Amino acid sequence: MDIAITGASGFVGGNLKSFLEKKYNIYPLSVRYAKGQKITLNQDVIVHLSGKAHDLKSKSNSLVYEEANFKLTKQLFDSFLKSKECSVFIFISSVKAVADSIDEPLTELIEPLPKTDYGISKLNAEKYILNNKNNLLNKRVFIIRPCMIHGPNNKGNLNLMYNIVAKKIPWPLGSFNNKRSFLGIDNFNFVIDQIIKNEAIKSDVFNLSDDTPLSTNDLVRNISEVIGVKIKILNIPKTIIKIMSILGDFLRLPINSERLQKLTENYVVSNKKIKKAIGKELPYSVEQGLIKTIESFKLIDKN
Repeated sequence: MDIAITGASGFVGGNLKSFLEKKYNIYPLSVRYAKGQKITLNQDVIVHLSGKAHDLKSKSNSLVYEEANFKLTKQLFDSFLKSKECSVFIFISSVKAVADSIDEPLTELIEPLPKTDYGISKLNAEKYILNNKNNLLNKRVFIIRPCMIHGPNNKGNLNLMYNIVAKKIPWPLGSFNNKRSFLGIDNFNFVIDQIIKNEAIKSDVFNLSDDTPLSTNDLVRNISEVIGVKIKILNIPKTIIKIMSILGDFLRLPINSERLQKLTENYVVSNKKIKKAIGKELPYSVEQGLIKTIESFKLIDKN
């Protein structure tokens, strides 16, 4: 089977490519939006990962997101519909296409209402796909909404937390008792493979996360156990932490308002629908995935 992957040079795409090329013929597809371009898809499956990621520094304007996440997806999906060879389209969207913050577990039944340019652009791409699903004939189409994906060598807030724990800096956010979902790259790869090879799985929209949500304090404890250091978790009043994060918006401090929200928000994602569709449990626990990620950070430190 031939599989095209857009965004194969990125963290998620690179890991997926390495995983799938043991079983399939993989064709990395390097594409960016260009007005009027025609894209030819000769492979059996396309996994569309390419796009503009959420910009934590808020330097990207809405047009950048619209072109990278919506218009490019539209061009690829139009090419998919015309292709005689390509029969499976897997669009990697995001839970942020539904909500930027949630008070209840995120299910596929929740009405999407994103507020950021990133989330809006992803949702627009989803809508275009769903509005044209009647043209599928014998094709299958999947919209996958993963939560935060982590794995060996990825960059993000996990790196920040790892560096704090590794330096034995007391963790200052102990007063925040949150729960959020994570997704290990191995579980992501497993689900994509199941969708590709199991033709009984019907076209649909699926959230994707590991089974068990963790608090940020739990995450800090897991990191400290893996790297073998003891760290104090401080219960500094939330008001003081929030004042520091506001100062961080203007000064070069380790914490700012957006990073504080990321580290302390509740964001639990339900994976019940996708597990029912594939008829299998996910192979790795949230702890197993985190251990693999944290061990990769240790290797980088040694080198």
